[in-house]
Amino acid sequence: MFRGAVPAAHRAPGHRRDRRALMPKPAQEIQEATAAGLYGIIVSSAVMVASHAPTVSATVVTVLGTLTIYWVAERYARIVAERIHEGHRPRWDTLRAQLTGGWELVTASFLPLGVLVVAWLLRRDLRTAVISALLCSTVLLCMAGWRVGRQGRLSALEQLVSTVVAGLFGVALIGLKTMLH
Repeated sequence: MFRGAVPAAHRAPGHRRDRRALMPKPAQEIQEATAAGLYGIIVSSAVMVASHAPTVSATVVTVLGTLTIYWVAERYARIVAERIHEGHRPRWDTLRAQLTGGWELVTASFLPLGVLVVAWLLRRDLRTAVISALLCSTVLLCMAGWRVGRQGRLSALEQLVSTVVAGLFGVALIGLKTMLH
């Protein structure tokens, strides 16, 4: 442990680190999390479409492996870009923030992958299970488009357009899956 570091269990209530955990996330962090989640749903769906994995478990490993590699690459790119543009090594708190953030890219795939597994457990063939997961992804994208529109204070028509555009990513991927396989 670093000199002077006090374990969380031994800190007084109201300690700075405890208060920080209770504070709402800054708007920029929320925007990044939303973008990472949307991107995670789209990439996980694309991997399911393109995957030739012979089993559901291989498909799940392929999706999670691909998303984890994307997450690592994205975090690395941010750290390197900061080094280049700031002209010095990133501080430890910056590295920690980069290495603990953006996980929505991976975790956004959990529900569609859960649908994939449940469909397979219900004795659906792999293709049908993947289509079911892609339908789940499409619904999640539509919900995200609706939420973005609502929270962005868009008009009803703009909110509908936001929902449709987000959902079209899922529809396009389902179309691709049905055409390719």
